Amino acid sequence: MKKIRKGDSVIVLTGRDKGKKGTVTGILENKFVVEGVNIYKKNVKPNPNDGTTGGTVDKTMPIAASNIALIDANGKPSRVGIKLVDGKKVRYLKTTGATLSA
Repeated sequence: MKKIRKGDSVIVLTGRDKGKKGTVTGILENKFVVEGVNIYKKNVKPNPNDGTTGGTVDKTMPIAASNIALIDANGKPSRVGIKLVDGKKVRYLKTTGATLSA
């Protein structure tokens, strides 16, 4: 069971975007794409077949799993645990003990 999933609200713990909050939009092996975090400029060539124009584009790059944490109800970073509830595994926040949906 993955502790951080697509759609979770996270906060960045380290790096140049420290303190920024966003939602997970994509998952790679051990990295996550977080909306509005770790944005880089990328130079793009024009492609007349796709109808795209050339220039610089803002691209959201993945960030390592160790550099993000889920946000609890107080807005603080929290670690995630897994426990059994009615025979099913459920994720919960270690700071507040609140269970996460699905």
